[in-house]
Amino acid sequence: MGPVTVTSIGLDIGGTKTLGVAVDGAGRIVAEVRRPTAPGPAGVVATAADVVADLRAATGDPLAVPVGVGIPGLVDAEHGVVRHAVNLGIGESVPLRDLLAAELGTTVTVENDANAATLGAVARTGHDDLVYLSIGTGLAAGLAFEGRLRRGVHGAAGEVGHLPVDPQGVPCSCGQTGCIETVASGSALAAAWPVAQGHPAEALFQAAATGDPKAIAVRDRFAAGVAAAVRVLCLTVDPGVVVLGGGVAQLGEPLRVTVAAALLDQAAGAPFLAALDLAGRLRVLPPEVPVAALGAALLGPRR
Repeated sequence: MGPVTVTSIGLDIGGTKTLGVAVDGAGRIVAEVRRPTAPGPAGVVATAADVVADLRAATGDPLAVPVGVGIPGLVDAEHGVVRHAVNLGIGESVPLRDLLAAELGTTVTVENDANAATLGAVARTGHDDLVYLSIGTGLAAGLAFEGRLRRGVHGAAGEVGHLPVDPQGVPCSCGQTGCIETVASGSALAAAWPVAQGHPAEALFQAAATGDPKAIAVRDRFAAGVAAAVRVLCLTVDPGVVVLGGGVAQLGEPLRVTVAAALLDQAAGAPFLAALDLAGRLRVLPPEVPVAALGAALLGPRR
């Protein structure tokens, strides 16, 4: 095999870690590194620069290639500006694209992390019409039509977590009441099944697997909420595939099976829903696949 030519770098900048990948022309990851994310605009830029330096060292290549960045918060992809990435210590507008371009000496594209992960999921599944449903601290979706992102006029396309479904429910961080996110998200699950240590989702699903009635009830309510989000998305944009992602998706196949069961249950008395085979559209990717970093690396050519 001849020398590998890296064509782009992808960075997934999160509140706890920054993951970087170097990708070749065929979309294969040829190097991967991660570092803890330092907070604040200066910390984010310095961490990103350190990760790129690590990739350069790992490949033995100066990597004068485009860099794509996936980051939480409100992202103006056209201008590369990030706002309200609170877990990163970014409040007001930060011109992250320009700051990173000056630091790295190359072109930079910045995108919301869920949108970046959507492109990564498109690349990994081979499906161009796809929804990536990120079940993390909150609940949000990325939408790809014919392989291209649909961001919306205000960048709010896919914010399915903030659809109110229960007027008697609990207040949501968005200011509304009873949003899907208050039932179907990592934070909602942690509140419903608190644990002293470890991951609440893993603890809940393990307890449910042993037959714990309370755990089964909490798990099934959570799964019904995720299924409601899937149903809304499928009835709205009718994607070929719905990929479950985010921190809770580290559960893998047990999550897919449980949400699929909820979808089948919801469609049991509705022939119209049953005919749409919503459960059959669900996918989960192996937890080791860095979809957000991979998608970030693909931002340049696909925008």
